Amino acid sequence: MPRMLDVGDDVRAEIGDEEADRLLAGENAPGSYDCTSCRTPGDSEQERTSTVLFIGDETAVLAFAHATCLPSQIVQVSEEQLQGAVRSITGDDGTRPAGGVPDQAVLGVTSGLVLIEGELHPALVVEPTGAIARPGAVAGGGDDFLPLLIEQGFMPVASLDTVPDVLHGWSVLLAMGQLHAVLQPGGTVGSPLHERSRALGEGSPVAWWQAHHPLQVTDAWRAAANKLQTVLLFAAPVGSIGRQPREDLLRGALDNAAAHGRLVAAAMPLAGT
Repeated sequence: MPRMLDVGDDVRAEIGDEEADRLLAGENAPGSYDCTSCRTPGDSEQERTSTVLFIGDETAVLAFAHATCLPSQIVQVSEEQLQGAVRSITGDDGTRPAGGVPDQAVLGVTSGLVLIEGELHPALVVEPTGAIARPGAVAGGGDDFLPLLIEQGFMPVASLDTVPDVLHGWSVLLAMGQLHAVLQPGGTVGSPLHERSRALGEGSPVAWWQAHHPLQVTDAWRAAANKLQTVLLFAAPVGSIGRQPREDLLRGALDNAAAHGRLVAAAMPLAGT
């Protein structure tokens, strides 16, 4: 029986027309499934369903999601993360190297709610464990973390009085009720392809940051994200924020970083629930 499947052009290109047609015809697609985003049951015979292709270094896994939760897309993840998802390994708050920057530092990510203009916004705060050098730069040449982000469209923040602008082409991936990745447009950072795809919002998304294992978020954070469908991402150089145990302390650290010109931010659409 034909399925109500959405197979995106990028997914079709990856799996091939023959396999995509078999899915649409119902030969290889399940009728019922657990949505890879919200983890509630779905039925591809009764409701629009997205095909989501997770691709690691050696493994690819085709998953299904309610079309209202996720669009059909390719998500690039590490092989370790993909194997972990297959084994249903969850929990833990690992960090992962940022795409486009050297491996000597990793990005720590903290989630929290930030009050702006009278409303609580779900936020991610990103701070490296060390200085970030520009690709090809001589070691010890300084910290280019904020300039690199500004070149990608993040805006300097002088105060947290207003909501930052949306950075088109980027998104925050929440799947299975947990934080998986911050996605950017496809293409190597700084390349013409990346610049074009960033400007037009094109290209298969790739992970700029991804969790070593999916990160837990609070029910309040997830509820705010689902309500606003937008996540704020704040980034600061090493030593600016630190691991704050409470949201009031996190807000104070953000305000202090902004006052000293050490904070950039962007708003990103939420992918998933």
